[in-house]
Amino acid sequence: MTVGRFAPSPTGRMHLGNVFTALISWLSAKKNGGKWILRVEDLDPQRSRLEYARMIEDDLDWLGLEWDGGGIDGAGASVSYIQSQRGEIYEDMLQRLDKTGLTYPCRCTRADLMATQAPHESDGRIVYAGTCRPERLGGRVEVDENRPERATRLWVPDEVISFTDRLYGEQRVNLAEHCGDFVVRRADGAWAYQLAVVADDALMGVTEVVRGSDLLLSSAQQIYLYRLLGFDIPEFAHVPLLCNEKGERLSKRDTSLTMEELRKDYTPSHLIGLLAWYAGIMPEPFPISARGLLPLFSWSAIRKALKLKIES
Repeated sequence: MTVGRFAPSPTGRMHLGNVFTALISWLSAKKNGGKWILRVEDLDPQRSRLEYARMIEDDLDWLGLEWDGGGIDGAGASVSYIQSQRGEIYEDMLQRLDKTGLTYPCRCTRADLMATQAPHESDGRIVYAGTCRPERLGGRVEVDENRPERATRLWVPDEVISFTDRLYGEQRVNLAEHCGDFVVRRADGAWAYQLAVVADDALMGVTEVVRGSDLLLSSAQQIYLYRLLGFDIPEFAHVPLLCNEKGERLSKRDTSLTMEELRKDYTPSHLIGLLAWYAGIMPEPFPISARGLLPLFSWSAIRKALKLKIES
């Protein structure tokens, strides 16, 4: 059975782009009678709020995007679907990675990282230079043992990881060139997204991951983790991002396009019809329910890029 998921961060009210991703994810899972679970990704304790998670649930309910497990109450599950309550699970995953001999402590500060290399021109990424990599993993730089450990990194090989995205086709990523050894636990003790999302998707039985195209290349890091941890790898499908009138991807700063404002101007069927039109599922933005879209949905209809600019 197909098991999809929606995993929002409760750092504010959902905006139109979040709803677009949620809708496509829901349609993909439900098309053939699959399940769709809701996970609360609150790894950022300073920005995440339970009240925002409740608003997300209310907005999904208003839209008719019912979930089959997860959420704040976990729908009766014995294990929480809230990431901040899953620390013991992530600790176990880290110990399993430690046993591979591929993890090591990193003492680099953000200033150190910025000093070693200019950000990648296209997206601001910093490719880790291996400053703290130990000799057993091919490191050459002597590490100052007097500096405190700040994070835990995972060594990556100099090889290409290939995968096929349902919408964007074949992808080839060399992790050594794309990101270098990456963090699995941050300096402040918080769990890194890459480790948490792999552990959660694997243990929650997720078979397809549908999310925004900004996360397309991070799939390679996650595939690497799936392999190291011995988990089955789900299918990936990334959807295009909605943009404002400046061509910038929507964010929670686009307050006129948050669900708080959208619910004042639209009915659920009008909003879903509009999103289905943006996606390419319908030729016109006719009002329609989420369930009414199921017979019309196919991945072949989804646009790879959205040229429309949403005014905010």
